[in-house]
Amino acid sequence: MKARFLMLMAIFILIACKRETKNINIKAVSISKLVNFKDQTGFLQLSSGNFNYSIRKEQLPFKKIILLNASMAGYVTELNAENMIAGISSPEYIYSEKIRKLIQQEKIQNVGNEQKYDIEKIISLKPDAVFTNYVANFENAYEVLKKNGIQVIFLDEFKEEEPLEKAAYIKVFGKLLGKEDLADAKFKEIEKNYNNLKKLAQTSHSKPKVLANEMYGDLWYLPGGKTSFANFIADANAEYILKDNSDTKAVTMSFEEVYAKSKNIHFWLNVGNHHSKKELLSINPFYAQLDVFNEGKIYSVSGKEKQKANDFFEQGIVRCDWVLKDYIKILHPELLPDDKITYLYELK
Repeated sequence: MKARFLMLMAIFILIACKRETKNINIKAVSISKLVNFKDQTGFLQLSSGNFNYSIRKEQLPFKKIILLNASMAGYVTELNAENMIAGISSPEYIYSEKIRKLIQQEKIQNVGNEQKYDIEKIISLKPDAVFTNYVANFENAYEVLKKNGIQVIFLDEFKEEEPLEKAAYIKVFGKLLGKEDLADAKFKEIEKNYNNLKKLAQTSHSKPKVLANEMYGDLWYLPGGKTSFANFIADANAEYILKDNSDTKAVTMSFEEVYAKSKNIHFWLNVGNHHSKKELLSINPFYAQLDVFNEGKIYSVSGKEKQKANDFFEQGIVRCDWVLKDYIKILHPELLPDDKITYLYELK
């Protein structure tokens, strides 16, 4: 009897230890090399670049937030959490119809722009958190907000060069806004779509060559070979003009250098937000010397615009699957015969 009792006690202790181990060893959710978060006892630990946050569980989910970057609106919109936004900077750059309507109804306040934020208004709105990219020049403003009990969270999604990692920031917003299940479901959908499209692109026997961006003054600013754009083009089974370059930032070249590299190129993509080839020539008549200008296809990112707002830089940040589909539709139209282009626009 005693032996049976001791055996039962041992089993009970073993089960309890397993449960305790399970509770302690909660895995961190890794978004990218820059961002991850993990549940701790009483806290959510969030790491974003050089910044680390210990957010008390009773503070979550945030119910009232302010966005200081239009690009972040795409994540909130995808989570149907627009009503949580109390303020937004540079609202003229917001594409979302629902957010624009809430601004018109004054349910979302204009809190300034990247030249000068209205710190007093931000404080008066009493947000649970302010989301922004980190800008060193605004360090004093950030400190004022923190001293007034406002959580300032820096998320530099623009530094991510892998499209799916950039999209995965939706998980951070989901965790902080109480939309974790929806965020996980959305990301799984985006990831599945993206990977299926990538596989589809590889079935094409053609691998067209691609030129990108445009000139500003005397210099052509091309995306580096390890940028988000370059990754999109590789995943769309095409050959970017700087595919062998290792930069994650823009690479500058003279017109002559680009001209020498642009032979046999039939696609010129992400040509600003222009609407016609005539408009391009009015800016730089040298473009007429390019074979791709005369014989190829040219696309800007003007497919979804409203005045200053461009959804390519809002929802397109999150829906990288739809962006990839645009590139595949353009570069391999036979693979997606029934699909329409969403974010890009063909110049005539």
